Amino acid sequence: MIIDTHLHLIDRSRLAYPWLAGVPALDQDFLYATYEREARRLGITASLHMEVDVDPSEMEKETSEVARLAGQADSLLKGAIAACRPEEDGFAAYLERQEANGLVKGFRRVLHVMPDDLSEGATFRDNIRRLGGRRFTFDLCVLPQQIEKAIALADLAPDVQFILDHCGVPDIRAGAEHPWREHMSEIARRPNVTAKISGVVAYADEAWQVETLRPYVEHTIGVFGWDRVVWGSDWPVCTLGGNLSTWVGATHALLEGCSAEEKRKLLSDNARRIWKLA
Repeated sequence: MIIDTHLHLIDRSRLAYPWLAGVPALDQDFLYATYEREARRLGITASLHMEVDVDPSEMEKETSEVARLAGQADSLLKGAIAACRPEEDGFAAYLERQEANGLVKGFRRVLHVMPDDLSEGATFRDNIRRLGGRRFTFDLCVLPQQIEKAIALADLAPDVQFILDHCGVPDIRAGAEHPWREHMSEIARRPNVTAKISGVVAYADEAWQVETLRPYVEHTIGVFGWDRVVWGSDWPVCTLGGNLSTWVGATHALLEGCSAEEKRKLLSDNARRIWKLA
């Protein structure tokens, strides 16, 4: 059983994705039906939709689209990590609206393509604190040199559950482990941060093998421990380094020799606990 905590769906007939123009390989529709067919064959039994950085005016519309798909009979979709703009004054009202929506399990503001100082603004930080004591998680998508910014947020709001996406986005293509390795060890000291083993095939070159990924995945699991890691496909971004089946197969190869309990924690149990999934 696998719970996919990081699924993107792209439907250009329903939503606007301005950033896709700069990524031709992803500038096409990636629909739920396509994902579902392959996911079920791979043993994926539940999925969380991750926001796809739609046009800001359509953030809530994106959540409504996810709700429409989640409402279909036997849907894999069990929740949504919604887009947000903590740097804006309207965040508090937005948060209250999402509080009433049980489908929304958490939020993400993409940071790795934004100026480093975005998360340092007073409004941004005040709004991150607003998540404290609520049921929502906050995903951190940062580059290795920005992990220190993520650490600052985790320290700022110790009662917020943060999720660090994609093993901290290491530059696997360049074989770069530093300062990524040291920063990952440091952020893992924060008990309110969980790491997501997701998307790393997209950061490797076309000739990658399981052993190419191993140092990054094993270090992440090693410093966070089996109780603070979850798995995600990052579909369709993972197609930049193969496809969904390729990444699931690589994951199983990387976990060879691990105990059944350790595998369950990473692949399903931790996600079920963190997001209170049935």
